[in-house]
Amino acid sequence: MHRRDFLTASLAAATAAVGGRAWSAPATDQRLLVIFLRGGYDAMNVVIPTSSDFYYESRPTIAIARPDPNNPNAALPLDSDWSLHPALKDSLYPLWTNKQIAFVPFAGTDDMTRSHFETQDTIELGQPVGGPRNYRSGFMGRLAQELSRGRPIAFTAQPPLAFQGPMSVPNLNIISVGKPGLDDRQTKLIQEMYRGHDLEVAVKAGFSARDKAYAALAAEMAAANRNAISPSGFELAARRVARLMRTDYNLAFLDVGGWDTHVNQGGAQGALADRIGQLGRGLAALAEDLGPELWAKTTVVVLSEFGRTFKENGDKGTDHGHGSVYWVLGGAVKGRRIVGEQLAFSPDLLNDKRDLKVLTDYRSLIAELIERLYSVRAPVLDAIFPGMRPTALSLI
Repeated sequence: MHRRDFLTASLAAATAAVGGRAWSAPATDQRLLVIFLRGGYDAMNVVIPTSSDFYYESRPTIAIARPDPNNPNAALPLDSDWSLHPALKDSLYPLWTNKQIAFVPFAGTDDMTRSHFETQDTIELGQPVGGPRNYRSGFMGRLAQELSRGRPIAFTAQPPLAFQGPMSVPNLNIISVGKPGLDDRQTKLIQEMYRGHDLEVAVKAGFSARDKAYAALAAEMAAANRNAISPSGFELAARRVARLMRTDYNLAFLDVGGWDTHVNQGGAQGALADRIGQLGRGLAALAEDLGPELWAKTTVVVLSEFGRTFKENGDKGTDHGHGSVYWVLGGAVKGRRIVGEQLAFSPDLLNDKRDLKVLTDYRSLIAELIERLYSVRAPVLDAIFPGMRPTALSLI
């Protein structure tokens, strides 16, 4: 195994010592999980502006029906203006009822490229748009560096940009966790290859993280292989995340693909409904497996690189847009609220007359959460999100 291959494998080196800028965090057991929906999910068919006639005019085939208790395909009422996709009735809607989830419409970044790659990079880096980009510094990497008691991990197949930085953060493909591919003899050979090297400690820590994760999940995986009704997809991944975050990690990143719905998106039923239903069940499973005590110390942020066009296209789908709806959920979240600045829906008030404007910058949103979770001061926040002030949404 070449050194480069090892370092870029899903078993990346575990957390190294925190850099000199780290501060002594308060005694806290708070957990922060950022979930990135890659592909630009269609927020307007998930958190739905059902009071808007313009919404129904713009989506003649894919709109979700207004709330109606006699119609199982109708949207679920949130407030007088907004509703929730019916596929989330048994998963996220109970969290809404219990005041454990809030939605932030007109949220996103000031990146206007509408390019998946450009905008995903923009969000993960968390750096000002228009200036030079440092691809070795992601916003979660900077946060991990500042938290002396942070225990970070990326539940991803490859190390994400979000965790780039001076610290070495482990990553684990949570979907396909399996028996370690290297036996004890091979592991010792690789460790010997790095003996005396600057990366010796990180390599040993990487193997330790791999073995610990496998040991924690082995029993669950064995049961799943025998049980015909075992969970799958994101729900399975979320339960694994809960298991590892219960004891080992308190700062995590997870990405979920499949949200680029240009063709045959569907409405109450169809491709988006299936995907959003799976996501909702996974988030509910995460809360369930963490249990009430740890769920009260967990904050989850669900975001996407951009929203989609307000009007459906000729292929009964939606195209790349701008503003989106972000979710903040957790046991301590001040939920059952639609928060942040909003606009009415009309052609003249849309961004470029095609999609949502961004009125809440995602950096300000996450900065407020970091400020409240970790009781940090302005210099720390400015190191994580340069030049960005926190919002005042009082989400937690």
